[in-house]
Amino acid sequence: MGPAEPLPPNAVVAVVVTRHRRELLADSLKMIAAQTRPPDHLVVVDNGPDDPVGDIVASCPVPTTYLPSQRNLGGAGGFALGMLHALSLGAEWVWCADDDGRPGDETVLEILLEEAQARNLAEISPMVTNIDTPSRLAFPLRRGLTWKRSANELGTDFLPGIASLFNGALFRAATLDVIGVPDYRLFFRGDEVEIHRRLVRSGLPFGTCLRATYLHPDGSEEFKPMLGGRLHAQDPENEVKRYYTYRNRGYLLSQPGLRKIGMLEIIRFGLYFVGTKRDPKAFVQWLKLCRQGRRERFFRL
Repeated sequence: MGPAEPLPPNAVVAVVVTRHRRELLADSLKMIAAQTRPPDHLVVVDNGPDDPVGDIVASCPVPTTYLPSQRNLGGAGGFALGMLHALSLGAEWVWCADDDGRPGDETVLEILLEEAQARNLAEISPMVTNIDTPSRLAFPLRRGLTWKRSANELGTDFLPGIASLFNGALFRAATLDVIGVPDYRLFFRGDEVEIHRRLVRSGLPFGTCLRATYLHPDGSEEFKPMLGGRLHAQDPENEVKRYYTYRNRGYLLSQPGLRKIGMLEIIRFGLYFVGTKRDPKAFVQWLKLCRQGRRERFFRL
């Protein structure tokens, strides 16, 4: 299902990573194909070929490439593979999307392209809002010492230097030459933070267009408030998510650009686990996993 002919100039290739989410993937691809400026090609990386989605991909009216992986590459590896494949096809723009989200309407890609070209941006993201309550953000956004949870708290135009990556993010191909693709070792959790770190350090201009939205399931429940809501700590609900979140966070905090907040993280999570949750053992486990990440011991569960 590769392209029948070379891609046109200024081509956009959409990259979607999926695993065992047939219905959600179908909804996502339907909205991607319905864009007023549709992508020129679609690459779908399937991390769960035991429940293949080739038929759903084949039904998409956009020219497609279906890449089933016999090994679960995770979100990080899946996007790395998909983005590299998009570049190999000749993409000038790479538009990333997860399988459990979708563009907020049919104009998202058109708006992102116009905004990126008008502002000469290396990357641009839509605002990521709650798929069930679009007036609220899917993930809380910290601005200084305050947390924003509603879309109308962010304004109506553009946020420079802030972006939620892989949820509708649009990259120039030349940007990926500079910052690379996600680190496969992270598997899942934190890969978007690591790419954001590289993007910031590159000095390239990027940001979030508030006129375009990408719908995503609510992710704010993991961020637990403390000190009357002035601070929050990420505390996933199951062991697997905690393992990868905290291990990868330890690695990230050891990298250039994020080291300064490392000590603050210890204080913040210490306050949360010991003072708010009253679970010192959980804090010890958090410390162990962070140390494992700093040592680059990327073992899988």
